[in-house]
Amino acid sequence: MLDRLDVPVIAAPMAGGASTPALVAAVTEAGGFGFLPAGYLSVEAVAALLTETAALTAKPFGLNLFVPGSRSTTDLHGYRDRVRDATGVEPGEPRWDDDAYAAKVELAIAMRVPVVSFTFGLPEAGDVRRLHAAKSAVVVTVTTPAEAVQAARVGADALCVQGGEAGGHRGTFVDDGVSPGGGELYGVLAALRLVQARVDLPLIAAGGLVHGADVAAVITGGAVAAQLGTAFLNCPEAGTSSAHREALAAGARRTALTRAFSGRPARGLVNRFLTDHSAAAPAAYPQVHHLTKPVRATGDPELMSLWAGQTYPLGRSLPAAEVVRRLEAEARQAISGAARRFPPR
Repeated sequence: MLDRLDVPVIAAPMAGGASTPALVAAVTEAGGFGFLPAGYLSVEAVAALLTETAALTAKPFGLNLFVPGSRSTTDLHGYRDRVRDATGVEPGEPRWDDDAYAAKVELAIAMRVPVVSFTFGLPEAGDVRRLHAAKSAVVVTVTTPAEAVQAARVGADALCVQGGEAGGHRGTFVDDGVSPGGGELYGVLAALRLVQARVDLPLIAAGGLVHGADVAAVITGGAVAAQLGTAFLNCPEAGTSSAHREALAAGARRTALTRAFSGRPARGLVNRFLTDHSAAAPAAYPQVHHLTKPVRATGDPELMSLWAGQTYPLGRSLPAAEVVRRLEAEARQAISGAARRFPPR
């Protein structure tokens, strides 16, 4: 399905409110494809989002699930005290949970979601078979060739290859707790080529793609589609907060990878919280996510997670359908321009 889109552009699932039914429907209706995020939401809330989106478009769309990792045993008392002292905000309880993962898989099967994608790890092979029985295609987010091989073995229909330029959370299966990206960190083109050499599956490229020329680059590099998140953050259909929109529009901040907000590597705009706490942040997801929730909820741009890809200053404040149209036109122009560089001999 994802290799037969009218426009090979996919709206990434952005958990936390940015991805909305209106955004998914607008991109889908414009010829692309959109994913809803299930992360951090109750099963009932996810069901409501699926129903609302289906009322806005008759075309297929997808749902993304967070695969739960192992429970960290890291002592978080010190980080909790540090956050409280620095912000004056009482942190949340640093609890571990599995994000109602099994129930969300059941929901996706029951509602026969056309495409179900997985981030942070592998679905069980049995769940993949059950999704296939429900006529759902399965996509797994990977960041390395080794992860791609594992995903192919469980029966994934396609892979989303995430480069280190991407905004938001790294899709790394296991965070090594040491390196900034949680493991090997490849740019999207390098990751795409390396994964292509190891598996024979349709590949979706993600990471720092905001312009049609970026779409053209990954398509000519072997991807069947480009997945974009940051490019849609300033669309009116997105649920992006006003503080986040303002920071993106200013274009003045650099981006960096951090565990400070969630305990998992993620790329965002550099602010005071990221600067002050990245070095001390433990690799403990989702405990740190719950711990920092009250801090992020203040709405202070210096305390919020302002997720964004490296090329965010090139983003546009336009309706989603217009963004898709411009991406298509720019991609066609880029491909035509490249062809002229290789005239017939």
